[in-house]
Amino acid sequence: MLDGLLILLVFQFLGEVLIHFTGLPLPAPVVGMVLLLLALMFNLPGSDRVSEAAGMLIRHISLLIFPLGVGIVLQWSRYQDYALALTVAVVFGTILTMVLVTLLLKLLMPGERHHEEHHHD
Repeated sequence: MLDGLLILLVFQFLGEVLIHFTGLPLPAPVVGMVLLLLALMFNLPGSDRVSEAAGMLIRHISLLIFPLGVGIVLQWSRYQDYALALTVAVVFGTILTMVLVTLLLKLLMPGERHHEEHHHD
């Protein structure tokens, strides 16, 4: 699992390097994730070790989000003027993300749906 975490960090670093040298107006971790996606799509060596580390990070994602919540609570005076806008952005952003992920999964996994339909007959 440690090697999988190292691979994830290497891709984040590659995203940082690419943004630094190209000046693209994108967040470096997003670029790193796109590079990781390409590596996984082309089944590059070592890409199979990422799933265990990614699964562990997802299982403990609340630990990654917790500091954000603490920061907002401690700095509430800075954010309270924007509370409504932040709430609307979080709620609609979450709903939009859920809808888009569902549609993307249906698009990318048509065989799964077809398999389940025949399984229920």
